Amino acid sequence: MSQTPQAPQSVEDVYRDLLARAPENKMEPRMGPMFRAMELLGEPQRAAPVIHLTGTNGKTSTARIIESVLRAYGLRTGRYTSPHLSSVTERISIDGAPVQDDTFVRIWNEILPMVQVVDAELEAAGEVRLTYFEAVTVLGFAVFADEPVDVVVLEVGLGGITDATNVADAVVSVVTPISLDHSDLLGDSEAEIAEEKAGIIKPGGFLVSAAQDPDAAQVLLDAARAAGAGFRFEGVDFGVESRSVAVGGQQVSVQGIAGRYPDLTLPLHGGHQAENLALAIAALEAFFGPETPLSFDLLAEGVAQVAAPGRLEVLRKAPTIVVDAAHNPAGIKATAGALQEAFGLEKLVLVVGILQEKDALSMLTELYRRFGDEVEDLCLTQSDSPRAIPAGELAQLALDAGWPEDDLFATESLPDAIEWAVGRAEAVEGGDASGLGGGVLITGSITLVAEARELLGAPAGGSSGPTTPEVVAVPTAVDVFDDFGLELGDGLDEDEEEFEDIFEEGGDHER
Repeated sequence: MSQTPQAPQSVEDVYRDLLARAPENKMEPRMGPMFRAMELLGEPQRAAPVIHLTGTNGKTSTARIIESVLRAYGLRTGRYTSPHLSSVTERISIDGAPVQDDTFVRIWNEILPMVQVVDAELEAAGEVRLTYFEAVTVLGFAVFADEPVDVVVLEVGLGGITDATNVADAVVSVVTPISLDHSDLLGDSEAEIAEEKAGIIKPGGFLVSAAQDPDAAQVLLDAARAAGAGFRFEGVDFGVESRSVAVGGQQVSVQGIAGRYPDLTLPLHGGHQAENLALAIAALEAFFGPETPLSFDLLAEGVAQVAAPGRLEVLRKAPTIVVDAAHNPAGIKATAGALQEAFGLEKLVLVVGILQEKDALSMLTELYRRFGDEVEDLCLTQSDSPRAIPAGELAQLALDAGWPEDDLFATESLPDAIEWAVGRAEAVEGGDASGLGGGVLITGSITLVAEARELLGAPAGGSSGPTTPEVVAVPTAVDVFDDFGLELGDGLDEDEEEFEDIFEEGGDHER
């Protein structure tokens, strides 16, 4: 007689069971099983209004900004993001903190019979049972309904149309910058990828988009019009007016959809984070009502409390050790610009590890383009993930990307990599007394950053590093539309204006 399996008793037990399913990088392009699970659970995805985020880069940071401001407004928030850094519970956050362990385990045990019903139906139909990501998404909705929360800030896992999170009907759909990533699954151009991501725009909802490639922007605009959704685009309807680097982050002035918000203190580094802030503000305005400005005091309070672990996060000083989960060429470009702008390092050492499904050659090429003239030490390493590219293979790709062989060091051990990098960073000769000495940037994959944070004893929240005050330029997202005689607030004509027309009238424009 077979024994009934014991119910999971801890987060580790639940996580083990989740990992036994199809892995996160094997997402199934289907929606039926998710709708079936929601039906069996009583439609928990409808328990609270949803702000849904997709895009290639910046989703989690933008989600965290939105969540922090919603909390300043006194709303109880549920935030669903991926992947996690230290614990799977980080993916399901309540009021800015990972769901409590006992709640995570209790809700999983409560929904497990329904999950098993869906699993059995799938297996009977010759399909794989609910995947890791599908199962965690089901759990997330169940947790948010159980708490309950006032609003859900929901980040897609991959794409949009058939992402497991898309069982929710968002009142506001947010699209962060789209670039080439997961091309084997989503498409070979920004426009094709935009087709997938436009799937989260729902009838009667509202689209808020970052500045995009013109073809991608047109896809999003067409999708919003087809759904009868309102829409606003960065650079035309809202954007960053100005920003200056400040201690621990930056001061940013934003023109929103309905109001202007000067000199907000954002404790995150880089022009890309300023643009994430502008996008978050526009999404919040759309959520509360696009004709009404946000409360400046509540907005400023929420923005000042934002933390983004693993995003240009300082883990140590003397030498400065920074981690950043840049996982594609566009992310590398943003990281490089922010690091060079905000940290006065006299010497920089890079520690890089990349996962197999990523375009490692393009990432290493972008690193060389951004840092090749100032970095003489590049360490290629790997995380413990089975998807990590072996350090030796990564070193060969670095050579192919143009890095000199004499600059390279490869090791499979991340502790050895950090030890080597710290030693190289400390070897600063003739440093300027006003400088910050040597520094180490650990980047390339979220799994590498997560392990580095654990090795270096990082706190659960984000941390801020030293910066040097200076004024910097307005982001390109705004400048690009200036070339066509448009200013913030002009907006697109609801019926006639097309992105294609704007760019044709302006001629060729290099983005």
